[in-house]
Amino acid sequence: MRWPERIWVVGCGNMGGAILQAWLDNGAPADNITVIKPNQTPLPGGLQSQSEYPDGPAPDLVMLAMKPYQLGEVADKLAPLVTGKSRIISVLAGTEIDILRQNLPKSGAIVRLMPNMAVTVGKSPMILIADEEDAALQEEMNALFSPLGGPEWLDDESQMHIATALSGSGPAFLFRFIDALAVSATELGMDPDQAARLALAMVDGAATLAASSEVNPGALANQVAGKGGTTRKGLDVMDSDGRANALLYDVLKAAMDRNIEMAEEAKR
Repeated sequence: MRWPERIWVVGCGNMGGAILQAWLDNGAPADNITVIKPNQTPLPGGLQSQSEYPDGPAPDLVMLAMKPYQLGEVADKLAPLVTGKSRIISVLAGTEIDILRQNLPKSGAIVRLMPNMAVTVGKSPMILIADEEDAALQEEMNALFSPLGGPEWLDDESQMHIATALSGSGPAFLFRFIDALAVSATELGMDPDQAARLALAMVDGAATLAASSEVNPGALANQVAGKGGTTRKGLDVMDSDGRANALLYDVLKAAMDRNIEMAEEAKR
């Protein structure tokens, strides 16, 4: 792909660093990238950050990867430097496009992006929504983010709240589930290390199978569970009174509600 000539990354924590590493791994020229952050920390590809914004031409692409509460401070310095050709990509949780536009009124298209930490292995859904419908912009964003996972465009920004809970926070919920499987097996008598290995290997294989199957996961569960067998007995516990669905509904709703709260806090 043709990379933008001037890419600015503002901030560069865990998520920003993971995206930056994936870009470099997929051929982004390090000379095209400037990382702006106040403190020197190790960066991918041996890049060095700087505390001041570059002089010279406006950036072609700016990725906002700092903490959401820092937007106002960043915008005070960034807003005068961007132009209508400067596309803005924001990974700021809970910060809606209207707020970004108010802070960066002269920029070009604004795109919200919600990845998760699986970008480090190229397996993160890349949830996107932009403030304009533009086929060329979508094509450019798809090219930038396809190496990190599958781009998923939303039609309505309000869907970002639940998408953040499901995909952005989802890995933590799955990690907890894997750990709970291993802990439960240990309490039933298995060696802890072996239980942990088996739980992780099982989830890895099951996820690969589900992703490659034409059958949805609910139907796959029933295919695995023979009538009266051990798997069916376990599923009966999960399905009793909608137990598993109710738990995960509560988990996702709690995360979604917090994302909505953060969006409201950003407007104050």
